[in-house]
Amino acid sequence: MTNAEIIASTLDGLLDHEVSLVAYGRASIALGFDDVPAAIGRSLDMDVILRFSKSAELEADDQFWEAQARVNAILEKQGLYMTHLFQEDQVFLRPDWENFIVPVLRPATRFLKLFRPHTIDLILTKMMRGNDPQDMQDVEFLIRHDGITSEQMEPAFRDVRMPDIQELRDAFERALPVVRRLLDTSSPS
Repeated sequence: MTNAEIIASTLDGLLDHEVSLVAYGRASIALGFDDVPAAIGRSLDMDVILRFSKSAELEADDQFWEAQARVNAILEKQGLYMTHLFQEDQVFLRPDWENFIVPVLRPATRFLKLFRPHTIDLILTKMMRGNDPQDMQDVEFLIRHDGITSEQMEPAFRDVRMPDIQELRDAFERALPVVRRLLDTSSPS
């Protein structure tokens, strides 16, 4: 069982009603893709994007927030946690990203309904730390796994919605040539 599965299962066991979340980062790769590199499964956290369409409902859900805090307390000794929950406008995404979210079926859960961003959007999120080597390895995996092409990514690069923070814009500019190179080297000849 991957660390992301442990976190998701623990959260699910603490919920008493349906909660819909969009995982991203390495947890979403570990949960949403087959044949992932082992290092991805060892990621210690689960990052979540809070959708605007669900924000009022989730904000008012005290039971969810209590369960989320309990997950961190329960898993603290294992070094696992779920503390990075970002509004969708705090993450690099396409404007219509929510129309393309993908259900995550692993692990089997009772109340937790997990999704992940489309692979194109996951690649964009991986550009938030610039050309970070770990993130670029993840991008390479995503490109190869789903056969993502330059033709698919260029409109996303053009239309990406990102926070108006210069450091993040700079990070995107540092990542862009690396991701383009990965796309070029992964395209079928």
